[in-house]
Amino acid sequence: MSRLPERDRRAAEAGTGRIKWRPSNVLIAIIFILIFTIGPYLAFTKHVPFTGYGYELKATFSNSANIALNSPIRIAGVDVGKVIATERDGDNTEITFTVDDSGRPIHDDAFAAIRPRIFLEGNFFVDLDPGSPSAPEMDSGATIPVSRTSTAVQIDEVLSALQSPVRADLGRLLESYGLALTHEPTAAEDETQLPEVKGRTGAEALNDTFKYGGDAGRYSAQVTNAFLGTQPQDLSRLVSSAGRAFGAFASRREDLQGLIVNFDVFTGALATQATNLSTTIRLLAPTLKVTHTSLVSLNRSLPPLRTYAIELEPAVAELPGLIDASKPFLAQIRPLLSGKEGGGVARLLRESTPGLAGAAQAGKQTALPNLNQLSLCTSQVMVPTANQVINDRFSTGQPNYREFLYNFVNFAGMAQNFDGNGPYARAQTGGGPVLVGEENPFGNKATLSDQRNYAHTIEDPLGTQPQLSKRPPLKPEVRCYTNPVPDVNGPQGQVGAPSPSAAGVNP
Repeated sequence: MSRLPERDRRAAEAGTGRIKWRPSNVLIAIIFILIFTIGPYLAFTKHVPFTGYGYELKATFSNSANIALNSPIRIAGVDVGKVIATERDGDNTEITFTVDDSGRPIHDDAFAAIRPRIFLEGNFFVDLDPGSPSAPEMDSGATIPVSRTSTAVQIDEVLSALQSPVRADLGRLLESYGLALTHEPTAAEDETQLPEVKGRTGAEALNDTFKYGGDAGRYSAQVTNAFLGTQPQDLSRLVSSAGRAFGAFASRREDLQGLIVNFDVFTGALATQATNLSTTIRLLAPTLKVTHTSLVSLNRSLPPLRTYAIELEPAVAELPGLIDASKPFLAQIRPLLSGKEGGGVARLLRESTPGLAGAAQAGKQTALPNLNQLSLCTSQVMVPTANQVINDRFSTGQPNYREFLYNFVNFAGMAQNFDGNGPYARAQTGGGPVLVGEENPFGNKATLSDQRNYAHTIEDPLGTQPQLSKRPPLKPEVRCYTNPVPDVNGPQGQVGAPSPSAAGVNP
């Protein structure tokens, strides 16, 4: 019976085209099983089955019970292979391991050692020394003998070498150490402790020290790096110099003994100031942080300072000549400061200083406040008023203070220009059939009784601008700068109605 799908069988029977092959569900399932089983195996083992490992070596150890399959093989800390087999060989153990091309060549005098990967027990690895370059390379499958191998010492081997009383003492030591770390301090014990560790166990206090571990480690690394010096063999020369210094100390034993006695007196004096010393040490950390910031800023300022010093060199070179040229001037300084010259002036200034101080104090109390009020009046009232533009039919579009000054120029120009009829500017002193009158805005009773002024004109006036108004009231208690800025274009600034003709009026 055909295993083709129904649609393909119908297509074949009808003869409509080629039959397209499609894998069955069973075949698809087998492929997925192979992928999900062989794939992880190859990923973890990193080895294709039924093939060799390439370059392989063997090593015999007197004790390799802690080495496991797939343990790394390292040369100078770099993984170059792994353990693929272990086998007992009498009292010894023989391991087989691979070496990648990056780790080759391995010479006949190579040395192998089993070392722990984690402190105080844990995983192990084989530390391989490839040997000297002058020795021949080992063939694949060769064995490193037990004479050129070593194993890590186990902690149980160390303890088994101790006698029973010593192991008991060690156990009590560990128990006491654990109790010291977990002991809750009493109030009496906290009295002599720093505030940061009061009420905290030894373990908690040790944990708090790690807050400063980052900065301490960084600074320690900087100090250690500084110990290397700036030139090759600086450290060796330091050690050599220290040896000579200690040799000098040894040759002066009596002086050294006196130094130790004096140092004992010095430390005794420090002990009497233990409280102040502990406070100083507690404040040392923030002080060092501030000092570090200050030193960083100082270091940043040194390059500009160095540039300034370089630029100052020509001036320093000219300094001896400047001193020589200043000698005549310095010779005249003494007569200048004598009583007949500079000294007399200084005496007069000393005598006049009290009066000047009194005048300055009086000016501060009276003149300066008045000047301040005058300045405020000028800046806040008078200047804004003078800057306003008078919008009438004769306006120039300029501030009125400028128009006021323009009048002097205009009057001078008109007075100097004339034609056959006379000067351009003519003034009518009076006369005409029209009698006009105007109220006296100031109420001067010395004039006519009805307080009106009269004159004869040729024609009726068109009006007055600005309009005259009554004199504003005088208020001496009101400061000038508190008044509002007057509006020159307000109602009083508009053209006023002309006065009615006063013809027929007998003043």
